[in-house]
Amino acid sequence: MVSDAAIASVVALVVTASFPFYLYGAWIIIEAETVTWDVLTHHLKFIVTGLLLTTVPAVVWMIPRFERQFGGLAAVHAFLGLQAYAMLILALTGIVRIFQVKRAHDLYGTPNPGMDISELHENMDSWRWRLRAGVAGYIVFWQLTWVLGMARFLILHTDYF
Repeated sequence: MVSDAAIASVVALVVTASFPFYLYGAWIIIEAETVTWDVLTHHLKFIVTGLLLTTVPAVVWMIPRFERQFGGLAAVHAFLGLQAYAMLILALTGIVRIFQVKRAHDLYGTPNPGMDISELHENMDSWRWRLRAGVAGYIVFWQLTWVLGMARFLILHTDYF
């Protein structure tokens, strides 16, 4: 049977590998002069890959072992991870509404780079704020969770501590 340390090492590598997908997905949107449907779907391929690389190990490996490893670091690690997903939900409440309005105005099919999307709906600025705050919060909490997770990995599965 494969040892817990070996599986934990693979999980640590997989979760760590998700971060470049987030960065590249963000870079796609930042660099795009106009967010067309092709740009959006290209961006989402990387973001969804990053989310899968983070979420699947959490659900399959980390959560089932949480109770056995319960302690101060585990509780803080879980709390920070939950905060990251809460921020992701905040971002989704903004992006879903932005997507609906832009889709209704056919801005993904025939983009108008000169159009101010704030004029498309009275709540657009609020939704854009939710999106930005949620994404920034997710990344901050993801990084805090990752640092603490790596510390827990070193403590639990190596001889360094």
